Amino acid sequence: MSVFLGIDTSNYTTSAAVYDSSSGEVVQEKMLLPVKAGERGIRQSDAVFHHTVQLPKIIETMHGRYGDFSEIAAIGVSTRPRRAEGSYMPCFTVGSGVARILSSVMGVPMYEFSHQEGHIAAALYSAGRLDLMSGSFIAFHVSGGTTEAVLAEGDGVNLNTQLIASSLDLKAGQAIDRTAVMLGLPFPGGRHLEEFALTCEDEIKFRPTMRGCDCSLSGIENKCQKMLAEGQPREKIAKFCLTSVMCSIIAMTDAVICRYGELPLVYAGGVMSNSIMRREITARYGEASFAAPEFSCDNAAGVAVLAGIMHN
Repeated sequence: MSVFLGIDTSNYTTSAAVYDSSSGEVVQEKMLLPVKAGERGIRQSDAVFHHTVQLPKIIETMHGRYGDFSEIAAIGVSTRPRRAEGSYMPCFTVGSGVARILSSVMGVPMYEFSHQEGHIAAALYSAGRLDLMSGSFIAFHVSGGTTEAVLAEGDGVNLNTQLIASSLDLKAGQAIDRTAVMLGLPFPGGRHLEEFALTCEDEIKFRPTMRGCDCSLSGIENKCQKMLAEGQPREKIAKFCLTSVMCSIIAMTDAVICRYGELPLVYAGGVMSNSIMRREITARYGEASFAAPEFSCDNAAGVAVLAGIMHN
C-alpha cells in the first residue's frame, strides 16, 4: 500500500491530508479555528476545544473525498511545534490522540513529526524538491508563531534540523496579524493586509534590526501604531508592515548564507505565501523554493508526505 494519512492540529488550523506516494497526489482538508472579531489570537484551552470539535468533521470529509481508508498504510501526525527539548503546545495533543486511535483500530503504524518538519516537507513537496530530503539546505519557517531559519540535513528518510536564526521578540505573523487587527481587518490578516498593500504606490524604506543572524520585529508594530495615530493611509501602513517583515527575512537570509554558505533555500509557512515577499525574494535568490500557497499555511500534507517517506 502507498497511501498515507496526515493529521495536524496547530494553533489556528485543523487539517488532515492523504498522500498517495505512487501517484504523488495529495488531497487535503483544513478548517481555521474561530477567532472572535477584534481578537489577536486564541487561548490554548479554546484551541483544544475547537480542534476536538473540528477534527472529526475534517476526517469525515476527507474520508468522503478520498473513499477507501482501508488502503492507508501508515499515519503521520504533528505532536509538537519543533523537534527540540521542551517544545510543546496543548493543541497538538488533539491530533496526536486521534492518530493513536486510528493507528490502533486500523492496525497501521503511526509516525510522529514536528509541526515545523511538516511545513518544510509541504514546501519541498509542492516545490518539486523532495530530492533535498537527501542533502543539506537552509529552510525558513515564517508564520504566526515562528520566525526561524534552520540548517536541515536529510538522509533520504529523516530530516534533522539545527536552529541557526530566529526573531528575538515578535514573530513575523504576529506583527502582520496585529497590524491587520489594528486596521480593522479580520484575523488572520495576512491576505487582507496584502490586498491593502498592493494598492499603495509609495516607496517604503526599512532598515532591519539585526543581532548576528537573528532579527528583531517588535519595532514594526510600534511604528504601525504611530503611523495610524498620525492618520496615515491604511494602505501605506499595510505596505510598511509587509515590507519591513520582508526586509528582515532578506537580512536573515543574507546573514545565514554568509555564515553557512550558499546552500539551497526553502521558504515555508503562511507568511511566505505573500506575493510581495515571494516576488522580491525570488528576484534576489533565483533558486529559492517556496511552498505553493495552498501548502504554505498550516497543513497536514507535510506530515502525510513524511509518513510516506518514513514508511517506504
